[in-house]
Amino acid sequence: MSAKKKLITIVGPTAIGKTALSIQLANAFDTEIISCDSRQFYKEMSIGTAVPSADELASAPHHFIQNRSIFDDYSVGKFEKDALKKLETLFQKNDVLIMVGGSGLYVNAVLNGLDEFPEINAAIRKKLNEQLQEKGLVSLQQQLQKIDIESYNTIAIDNPQRVIRALEVGLGSKHPYSYYKNKPKTPRKFQSIKIGLKADRTIIYNRINQRVDIMMQNGLLEEAKKLYPNKNLNALQTVGYRELFSYFDDEYSLEFAISEIKKNTRRFAKRQLTWFKKDEKTLWFDYLTNTKDILTAIQSKI
Repeated sequence: MSAKKKLITIVGPTAIGKTALSIQLANAFDTEIISCDSRQFYKEMSIGTAVPSADELASAPHHFIQNRSIFDDYSVGKFEKDALKKLETLFQKNDVLIMVGGSGLYVNAVLNGLDEFPEINAAIRKKLNEQLQEKGLVSLQQQLQKIDIESYNTIAIDNPQRVIRALEVGLGSKHPYSYYKNKPKTPRKFQSIKIGLKADRTIIYNRINQRVDIMMQNGLLEEAKKLYPNKNLNALQTVGYRELFSYFDDEYSLEFAISEIKKNTRRFAKRQLTWFKKDEKTLWFDYLTNTKDILTAIQSKI
């Protein structure tokens, strides 16, 4: 793969307009799109993950959209390997490719590589998942705080999968999860250009609230009901479904569940911005910026 190959990555908080921009850029460069949204991999989840519409998917070739099942054992490590393999194939006929997504860990895996962790006994994760079901997320958070304060302070502490992952490494290896982080990685064979979309927090939050209302109108409740029998699967431990599962369990009223989806999505957006703003090389644009201006900025980097 030649160094002249370019991967333009679009990042930013949820509901900011990344999908629309990715399609516009893909059309401008006559190229294809790699989706890097870990929630959109699963074919059983459409409404709650804001999967691009049929018209949007038809506007440019997309990869890694609803290509897995919630029953698959799929991880960021497997995605890194799959995405790099796909990039190598696509770069054979394209000098420029587009990657888009709000999953910071998955974006980082493709652009920079993952930290390498030792193999952990699967029984440890099983036990931690049981603890999650029986005692709740807070008990896991408290346990992580005791054994690995650095990870407790830096990972997405509201995400059960992230907490369990940090705990299983700490409990199943000789070192805490944080010990294995930020080691030297294998350099990539393509040039990375990262574009970030931003807006005032009030605008982002309003867009999120409106999106959740639209999702509910489009049948999110019915979608969640179909998935409810499998609510303990890792793929379903995500905002938009978790809260409705609590409604089905008679823990929440429907009104409260919807308000929790909005609140937790806003928190997620805040974490996304914190993550993406750590990369000083990202070119940030207001979400209303004309695509031509963004293209001009990209051309100056190519």
